[in-house]
Amino acid sequence: MRLNDLRDLPGATTSKKRVGRGLGSGLGKTSGRGQKGQKSRSGVAIKGFEGGQMPIHMRLPKRGFNNKFAKHFNEVNVGRIQTAIDDKKLDASKPVTVQALIDAGVVRRARDGVRLLGRGELKSKVSFEVTGASSGAVKAVEAAGGTVTLTPMPKRSAKQDGEASPKKAAAKKSAPKRAATKKSSAKKHTSD
Repeated sequence: MRLNDLRDLPGATTSKKRVGRGLGSGLGKTSGRGQKGQKSRSGVAIKGFEGGQMPIHMRLPKRGFNNKFAKHFNEVNVGRIQTAIDDKKLDASKPVTVQALIDAGVVRRARDGVRLLGRGELKSKVSFEVTGASSGAVKAVEAAGGTVTLTPMPKRSAKQDGEASPKKAAAKKSAPKRAATKKSSAKKHTSD
């Protein structure tokens, strides 16, 4: 056996299919796409179509729901805070707030607040101003001589809470009055 005798096994490599190269090739004219219609075009993907019967994604039952009022917190462990302090990204002498965590790169963006969790070890005396904290995190901070102050969550706007805007609310209140005036006018016409 020599290097120049090495070959692929038969059928291991195939040549590229060359379409649109004349009637005699077997893949000329329509290039194997059939004739007219949507499926003869490029970029068509009709997914889930089952010949007119009810598709499987519609036959199967739905499960669960998405709560639009759910709070989304940034969860930070005390061990991660200690790492940031050791790397000189956080100053232990200043209170640790959401903005301080964003500036240090511990949290990417402010959401509904920061929740402090107790995984890891905290050696530095740090005062926290966060939205929430687990009991284990509070114990770890107090054991190191620090404090945890809970700050209120940022207020949601009327749009986020699903309430109508003041203009729409006023329009709704005036709507029944309009209906009442229409009924009274209809009664007048019938009495005439």
